[in-house]
Amino acid sequence: MFQKILIANRGEIALRVICACKDLGIRTVAVYSEADRNSLHTRFADEAICIGPAKSARSYLDIPSVISAAEISNADAVHPGYGFLSENADFAEVCETSGLTFIGPSPQVIRLMGLKQMARAAMDEAGVPILPGSKGILKSAEEAEELAAQIGYPVMLKAAAGGGGRGMRVVRDAGSLASLLAQAQAEAAAAFSCGDVYMEKLVENPRHIEFQVLGDQHGNVEVLGERECSIQRRHQKLIEEAPSTAVTPELRERVSRNLRAAFKAVGYTSAGTVEFLMDAAGNLHFIEVNARIQVEHPVTEMVTGVDLVVAQIRIAMGEKLEDILPRTPRLCGHAIECRINAEHPETFAPSPGRITGFNLPGGSGIRVDTAAYQDGVIPRYYDSLVAKLIAYGSDRTQAIARMRRALDMFVVEGIYTSIPLHRRILEHPDFVAGKLDTGFLARTGLALEKK
Repeated sequence: MFQKILIANRGEIALRVICACKDLGIRTVAVYSEADRNSLHTRFADEAICIGPAKSARSYLDIPSVISAAEISNADAVHPGYGFLSENADFAEVCETSGLTFIGPSPQVIRLMGLKQMARAAMDEAGVPILPGSKGILKSAEEAEELAAQIGYPVMLKAAAGGGGRGMRVVRDAGSLASLLAQAQAEAAAAFSCGDVYMEKLVENPRHIEFQVLGDQHGNVEVLGERECSIQRRHQKLIEEAPSTAVTPELRERVSRNLRAAFKAVGYTSAGTVEFLMDAAGNLHFIEVNARIQVEHPVTEMVTGVDLVVAQIRIAMGEKLEDILPRTPRLCGHAIECRINAEHPETFAPSPGRITGFNLPGGSGIRVDTAAYQDGVIPRYYDSLVAKLIAYGSDRTQAIARMRRALDMFVVEGIYTSIPLHRRILEHPDFVAGKLDTGFLARTGLALEKK
């Protein structure tokens, strides 16, 4: 049993981990930058330690500072949350050598999953369907042109390390391939200090489907269904839901069976998410593994009744999944999550600043994960997430109705937020009918409408 866990993160996910630790009777240590001195995670943790100035490179991404905070507070373990150091294999390794338990996969597995072409190979070996593409890193423009001719245009160039849409380029013809490859490599090198790029066949306007996985230290793996994450802007998710209306029980079982085999083979532990693209024919194609807890994990929690963060902690303490999960998880009802961001709902320009008015929605089936509060500040140094608004219903129709009600009652004044855009999406006939794809905003024109 851990006595004390340091949370190497900030904002709502830091609060989420604090809640899980309190449920387990474990003390917590918050770390914070100077910009987050008055943040709620510093207030509700048992201890709080400043680890540097506002810029994340000198605070939340500063491994020596985080490790020092863990050592002086006598923490047993470190929970990285998502983002920042959560998929940093070097950080996980330093935790181990410092006598700290890293609450996540092993450094070796993080490295394997972080190199997307290696993850593709591991999934392919286990029978998980992958997109046609390169077997490894593209070594030259000539090799890329030869491969693209074989699999057919259009193709997608992707950074081997990282994500979030950086280091990605769509190539529709041979004439533009060389220049776009150079652009992708340069962007990947700048964003991830690694310019390696690989190629996949492009699926036009696919659905984005991801499966939630848990693995323990005894070789047991469980798959907790899927999430639909197709409502996106520039590869950034805006709305997620579980389950997906496009995944049949037969497809869910087949993919889950393959994923269990794949994750057992690589020795995966803790929570992980496997992302797929679904084509117009309903076929799933593997794209990557996120070796951490996801922003959108609450929708899975709502439909399975499993606390994924508590599960992460108990797995890290050596417990078996059969003792953590009360039963084989079954999907019950429907959940939708809206990411409420501090940005202009038409221009998407960031809108950091002080919150002058704040009211959280409530009522049946509503959950809000947030670190925002009245007179609190959304700093300009970090991501723009203000809150995650989750609505649960007995079916999708009820979940949509509850989400609409909650959006109408959610008040954030002093800054712009994405709430008006979320309202428009939830009211659109195609969303209501479940006609979703990653090109939804462009196809419907919703991102360009006025309030």
